[in-house]
Amino acid sequence: MSSEVARVYRDILKAVVKHVGKEDHKSHFIDFVKHEFRKNTNSLEKTNLARNYAYLLNSIHSHKELLFSYNIAVDRTEEMKRVLGKSAASVGLRLPEVYQP
Repeated sequence: MSSEVARVYRDILKAVVKHVGKEDHKSHFIDFVKHEFRKNTNSLEKTNLARNYAYLLNSIHSHKELLFSYNIAVDRTEEMKRVLGKSAASVGLRLPEVYQP
């Protein structure tokens, strides 16, 4: 495989694992991607299609997260705690524990 094809192969496998999952009952998605890449390693059209599909998977996931972040009706206190905790941890701090009687 050329370096471009290998990069696209890694990108689409990462996208499938991240957005579809790697559980046993979902392993046929990963197996299909591996089989198709081994079957058509030199096809430029197939490589472009795989690159576009990986981009589509990542874009759909980002779009869903964006829609969720704008949904006001959902209680997002846990998500905000997680985001603030990650922000604080990035500069070496921790959030204080809130007293719950």
